[in-house]
Amino acid sequence: MNVYIETYGCSANQAHSEIMEGMLEANGLKIVKNYESADVIIINTCIVKTPTENRIRERLKFFVKNFPSKKLVITGCAADVGLFKDIAPSAIFLSSHKPKEIVKIILGKGNCEEKRKRKNNLISIVEISSGCLGDCSYCIVKLARGKLKSKKPEEIFKEVKEAIEEGCKEIWLTSQDCGCYGLDIGTNLAELVERIINIEGDFSIRMGMMNPTHIKPFIEKLSELYQNPKIYKFAHIPVQSGSDKILKAMKRGYSVKEFERIVKILRKNIPDITISTDIIVGFPGETENDFEKTLKFLKKVEPDIINLSKFEPRPKTEAAKMKQVDKKIVKKRSKKIAEIIRKISERKNRKWIGKECEIVVTEKGKKGQQFVGRNEYYKPVIIESKDDILGEKIKVKIIEAGQSHLLGEILKSSA
Repeated sequence: MNVYIETYGCSANQAHSEIMEGMLEANGLKIVKNYESADVIIINTCIVKTPTENRIRERLKFFVKNFPSKKLVITGCAADVGLFKDIAPSAIFLSSHKPKEIVKIILGKGNCEEKRKRKNNLISIVEISSGCLGDCSYCIVKLARGKLKSKKPEEIFKEVKEAIEEGCKEIWLTSQDCGCYGLDIGTNLAELVERIINIEGDFSIRMGMMNPTHIKPFIEKLSELYQNPKIYKFAHIPVQSGSDKILKAMKRGYSVKEFERIVKILRKNIPDITISTDIIVGFPGETENDFEKTLKFLKKVEPDIINLSKFEPRPKTEAAKMKQVDKKIVKKRSKKIAEIIRKISERKNRKWIGKECEIVVTEKGKKGQQFVGRNEYYKPVIIESKDDILGEKIKVKIIEAGQSHLLGEILKSSA
């Protein structure tokens, strides 16, 4: 039996697809890259943003219309909130909490021991928890993933150790909100990371998205841990708006000043730490004054990476019932802020030109002899090599910089 898997959304979804793929192959099924040759089509869904939902909706319509005899499985967040049943009523819906049940779903029996087939053998995606403790007025994911459920530290250590033994160079700690990890079991992210860095091996940890609300109490400790060479100097902390009024309407649980304090503490210990953040433009009630406050915030804080979203109401959320900002205004504001984002990101990256750094090569590039590695600040560096250098540590000099990446030339191997 042939199975085709299509994955959308976050790294947790990627991890779930790796688990499903590994378990299905362990039970004798073949994973194929072409849906036409598949007997079963699995769509691992994301519903965070309206454009993604619409893209998946059209994809499902295509499969239902053109391949009605193929078994269709819909998993991910859409399965937990009942989306897409209208267009795929005969599909099997598998909860995002139960990826390991995919074998039973398809075969009706089989070995359900977890196996994983990594998309990238050098990167291990370790899901440390599911759900969150937030109550954001615009978020539909909390309806799908539910309340926080943290994995026991021992389970995480075991998974990390196995990944390192299997040759993984990067460990991605991921969840809906890494910042609230452990708060339901009497621990926290800083305590977890402090123990993980003591695991023997040559690896680097990338911490996933951390909401400001939950890292406030232990940010000093976290900033100290960032100095460890096993941790990428990269922090994804979403601010969403530079206006306290809008943050309150979003139910984010922190102020702009509290966010700025977090960044200040991190930069005190790691001056060049890569700060990534998220901005939502056009949230209900956002005035021109609120928008200007966001622009002022970005110019002051200058995050390296700014993920911009135009607000779209999600079903079953509080924000969907609020008075919406005119779409033309949202589009205009989005265009204005995008230009500022481009300038900030390019300026921050240009500071690397002429500098030498060490990178770990984890991916092949888009062109023939291109490879992509990350330096200790998690900046993607594109290099060229005639040799296969995947998994190697390489010394490079940065010669060019764009908005989202650096270009480097190889100096020498330090493996």
